[in-house]
Amino acid sequence: MFIRFACATSALALCSVASGPALAQSAQQATTIDDVVVTAARTALPRSAMPSTIEVINEAQIAQQAALGSSAVETVATLIPSFSPTRQKLSGAGETLRGRSPLFLVDGVPQSTPLRDDSRDGFTIDPFFIDRVEVIFGSNAIQGVGATGGVVNYVTAAPPVEGAGPGGRFQALTTVDDSRFGDSVGGKLAGIVGQDFGRFDLTVGAAREYRGAYYDGGDRRVGVDGAQGDLQDSISWSLFGKAGFDVSADRRIELMVNHFELEGDGDYVGVAGNRGTGLPTTSARGNAPGIQPSNDVTSAALSYTDTNVLGGTLRAQLFAHDYSGVFGGGTFGTFQDTAIAPAGTLFDQSANNSEKLGFKLDWQGDIAPVPGLSALVGADALRDTTWQGLVLTGRDWVPETRYESLAPFVQLNQRLLGGRLNLSGGLRYETVTLFVDDFRTLASYGGGQQVDGGEPGFNELLSNIGATFEVVPGLKAYGSFAQGFSMADVGRVLRGINIPGQDVDTFLDISPVITDNYEIGLEFSRGDLQASIAAFRSETAKGARLVLVGGVYEVAREATGIEGVEISARYTLSDTLRLGGGYAHLDGRSDTNGDGKVDQDLDGANISPDRLILWAESDLTDTLSLRLQAGRYFERTFDGQPAENDFEGYDLVDLIAVWRAGFGDISLGVQNLLDADYISYNSDTTRPTDNAAYFAGRGRTVTLGLTRRF
Repeated sequence: MFIRFACATSALALCSVASGPALAQSAQQATTIDDVVVTAARTALPRSAMPSTIEVINEAQIAQQAALGSSAVETVATLIPSFSPTRQKLSGAGETLRGRSPLFLVDGVPQSTPLRDDSRDGFTIDPFFIDRVEVIFGSNAIQGVGATGGVVNYVTAAPPVEGAGPGGRFQALTTVDDSRFGDSVGGKLAGIVGQDFGRFDLTVGAAREYRGAYYDGGDRRVGVDGAQGDLQDSISWSLFGKAGFDVSADRRIELMVNHFELEGDGDYVGVAGNRGTGLPTTSARGNAPGIQPSNDVTSAALSYTDTNVLGGTLRAQLFAHDYSGVFGGGTFGTFQDTAIAPAGTLFDQSANNSEKLGFKLDWQGDIAPVPGLSALVGADALRDTTWQGLVLTGRDWVPETRYESLAPFVQLNQRLLGGRLNLSGGLRYETVTLFVDDFRTLASYGGGQQVDGGEPGFNELLSNIGATFEVVPGLKAYGSFAQGFSMADVGRVLRGINIPGQDVDTFLDISPVITDNYEIGLEFSRGDLQASIAAFRSETAKGARLVLVGGVYEVAREATGIEGVEISARYTLSDTLRLGGGYAHLDGRSDTNGDGKVDQDLDGANISPDRLILWAESDLTDTLSLRLQAGRYFERTFDGQPAENDFEGYDLVDLIAVWRAGFGDISLGVQNLLDADYISYNSDTTRPTDNAAYFAGRGRTVTLGLTRRF
């Protein structure tokens, strides 16, 4: 069925793009993706040689979405139809790309916590320091563990222009609900400056943002997520630095450091809604107990590049990543221990911690004896130490768990027919060991169980193969098969052991989630028209589906299959008007009874709704421009799931206006222009009996900004 569907949609796209006019390219048109080196792909090949869907969100697009007060992950979700609607919370649980989890990177440094996945990896950098976002769709092992849905790489500010002197930019933003001006007011100040001093260059920046209370389309204060953490009523600040030294004309050393902190203010407490009557969860003024939810992240990367090694380019990167995420507290049953306090009275809260150290080493160049053949060879290593503790009583919830991997790889590309045909293929061999010492579970798990530690591991050979072909000038067809892998959330499994006499070596199943991704597509680019269509299927024989058990999500190792189609188009109608849009359809099912058939729909915690986005940009004058963007999330029902989890769908419209004045750019962004009153997708499709987690989306907000470049 997938092949028939793919062929039909591909033929439809070919007819539609072939019928479009081939006009001269407008000077206003954005840079095409072929002009950009996609660093997340770890290759200097042109985009036309890559047999997969890749999207690059450039600096201008990031600046546009920043005018709405958007975070980095909201920018991706707004512009990529197959990315889930965001929860507008600190937690991104259930937010997926093509129905599976993406791997977030900052300049190639992994931000995820795969051993105890807390889904906060989208909030580790301020978008002000991002020059572009590279999105590689579909499962792949290009960057190692975690990219079962794709890769989202935040590429930070480029080095200063040589000989240009000091330069940078400053930004001030303020955001307010359109009808509630008091506690909804938020603000942001950010600046970055850099200079090239010859062989040495330096860039430094800082940002600070305060977010006020959120209000929905019915002018009700949106409920705070006291347990998982919230973005509203929070303060974040960030420091960024990048220094480079040109050892010679061929060799360069560069150091990047990013520090990001976000913490709730604790001025509000949640008030449960009523799913039966459609009343969403709200907030009331009050003092939230305990330490407020927060993210505290530091990433650093030391990179070396030599463009003249054996006729190719040698790249090496040593990186470190330190993360701590605090969650809200409560007298949850899991935390109770009568040896500490009477049952039902013990207040506690957890913090997830991850420390990474790793390196990436690769060489890319032409293989001289074979015309048109190039190779990428290298090796990656990663050590990730993760634990989850209870911060008020000093107990361990998830024991310290250390993940160590070494992965050599090779990738070949063969150019044929004068570059019209490109064949690619590669192998990556993952060797992984997990180290867990003896530990004891919390008292709530059967009185506390003593568990013997161990060192389970696995070896896995991952492969990919693909081809691209230029059918006619401007029209490319491609097809590929690629494998990606991730870890099941072993922290959830370890902390929940409630049976005596368990041993990590025999109890814990750390077999990886191997995803096989099949994709075919067409891309057309000629004159003022750019269009693409891709059909894909992603399947795994032993996945990691989130299942709600007793109010807490656990991991079920089940076969899953996801297939879909994505369509996008952009057309420059005139020198002053550009139109575009995109559509994504997803269908996902799982094997819940172990009979080998994927026969039950994935729910809203595991797959996103179908979505259509449309946009128009106009340069009204030399100094005034407008962008109108709209998104439709289509209704969805889930066979085999409670009817209460059915999704009704909703529409969102945003408006962005920019006036380029002599002293800087003044922007006005209106998010949710029509003030739609809706329940967020995750809240509408999960936890059907939980009235405390029935969150509405944000209503109409207005953001006024000033950006000055110097």
